[in-house]
Amino acid sequence: MKSFQKRIIFVAFACCVAFVAPTFAAKEPPVPVRTVAPSLPSELKGTAGLVMVKCTIDEQGNVAETSISKSSNEAFDRYAIEAIKKWKFKPASEDGKAVSVSVTIPVKFVGES
Repeated sequence: MKSFQKRIIFVAFACCVAFVAPTFAAKEPPVPVRTVAPSLPSELKGTAGLVMVKCTIDEQGNVAETSISKSSNEAFDRYAIEAIKKWKFKPASEDGKAVSVSVTIPVKFVGES
């Protein structure tokens, strides 16, 4: 895996763990167990950006509904959503039972080629 892709995965994963902003009252938030870096066309490589993806993590830990809540560059939006849809989570739980939750995940694109 290229250094650029590894850096995106690390940044996205670190931000997800530190920043997943759940809008729920579950006792345990969802935890990413598989992350996928966005694939970018060559014309976007070397461009930095941040996309905030709001999504629902269902009871099985799958990413369900997605939308962009904020973006520094619309050109990255599609790639951020495509990547997030491939992520897998340990689902959130409340009282020991898996629950569906809404979270916002930042996907940072690092400006190096």
